Amino acid sequence: MKKFVLAGLVSTLLVACGTSVPLNDVPVEDATAKAVGADAGAAGSGVQGGGVAPVDLGRAVDQAPAPADSRLVYFDYDSFVIKPEFQAVIAAHARFLRAQPARKVAIEGHTDERGGREYNLALGQKRAEAVRDALSILGVPSGQMEAVSFGKEKPVVLGSEEAAFAKNRRAEIRYP
Repeated sequence: MKKFVLAGLVSTLLVACGTSVPLNDVPVEDATAKAVGADAGAAGSGVQGGGVAPVDLGRAVDQAPAPADSRLVYFDYDSFVIKPEFQAVIAAHARFLRAQPARKVAIEGHTDERGGREYNLALGQKRAEAVRDALSILGVPSGQMEAVSFGKEKPVVLGSEEAAFAKNRRAEIRYP
């Protein structure tokens, strides 16, 4: 009987030591009232000089709006909060998608290898949904977007150091 009580106490302690990061609220900032100037871009925007690349509306529908580097939104460890330096990337994709209403987009959420499979799938989904919600706030219809999670199943960089982990904590904006 003592073994069952001890096992119950140990399992209760392990459950109580779980993560304190809530995965039920996606913090998304409404950026529609902010003007995006030439100097508002950040280092992660994938545009030389830190500016926002203009969207060429005369381009063919099957071409993407920007180079591959500007399709990525990176996240901090154990977080699904969009960093300010990636707002310009999201704004550029929102402009492109609003100009191309027939175009669909898939937003893929990814995590690093740390943590369990189920937790990482949930965190990857929250990251994809955070980007989808940001695009929605900027006027992209929800029927044009799909958020999916791959968790830790598709790392872009293999390795067990922080540099590899940081590259794998991402959301990818993909045009099928």
